[in-house]
Amino acid sequence: MAVALAKSLEALGRAAVIINSDSAQVYADLAIVSARPSEAEMQGVPHRLFGYLDGAIASSAAGWAADARTEIEAAHAHGAIPILVGGTGLYLRTLIDGIAPIPDIAPDIRAAVRALPVADAHAALTREDPDSARRLKPQDASRIARALEIVRSTGETIGSWQQRLEGGIGDAINLRPLVLLPPRDWLYKRCDKRFSAMIAAGAIAEVESLLARSLPSELPVMRAIGVPEIAAFLRNECDREAMVTAGQIATRRYAKRQYTWFRNQPPPGWLRQESEVNDNNIRDIVRLFRF
Repeated sequence: MAVALAKSLEALGRAAVIINSDSAQVYADLAIVSARPSEAEMQGVPHRLFGYLDGAIASSAAGWAADARTEIEAAHAHGAIPILVGGTGLYLRTLIDGIAPIPDIAPDIRAAVRALPVADAHAALTREDPDSARRLKPQDASRIARALEIVRSTGETIGSWQQRLEGGIGDAINLRPLVLLPPRDWLYKRCDKRFSAMIAAGAIAEVESLLARSLPSELPVMRAIGVPEIAAFLRNECDREAMVTAGQIATRRYAKRQYTWFRNQPPPGWLRQESEVNDNNIRDIVRLFRF
């Protein structure tokens, strides 16, 4: 759809640049697994921040937002309209609203917190940052650890830090947002087809090459949807059919989380489109953008 929008702008005499905001499509190692657009699919429209990071780099919302700001400024400097596309809500929120200026966590505090069982970490958080403890699920190990290490390292709660966001561009740009919320049954069928198509396109070989690099398992590239499931198949922990089923389930679960986030988190004024997206209606959807 982003390409269709870019082509519509081109017909009006306006150049466009498509900028990726998907946290998996940033990695060079995941062309197939992340469904990164091919050269043919790009149709000659400039694409930025697709496959530009090595898998050994842990991409972050703050790092991506800085890179996106650079690409947006470059597009504007050349008279082009940047089109951001992708489903990582945290990345978009960081770019638009900014990020809390939390200092680096003291290494000894981080190590001590990360070594705690999640139940102990949650109990400690209940004492030291009760607001965060109430907000987080008791089994949410990563977020509990993050909140606890912040309050212990900085003396302030994560909620306090998040009240003073910095670096957002929302007030400096003319934003035309559109949230796609197609029917869930249609979306989940697409998820199943997508994973099967990835396998047919060579996703197994792609993950095999990634595993050959022996990267740390905690890196985002190693946790991207499809990688753990295919890796289990390559280790003979499951057969091909079970791997495909697991990958499809993981994809649908992630789509469900995205759907919930984009239905509830963006401001009420953001336009929502709840129909299917296909060749028959894509032009109608593009017309929702008014330039």
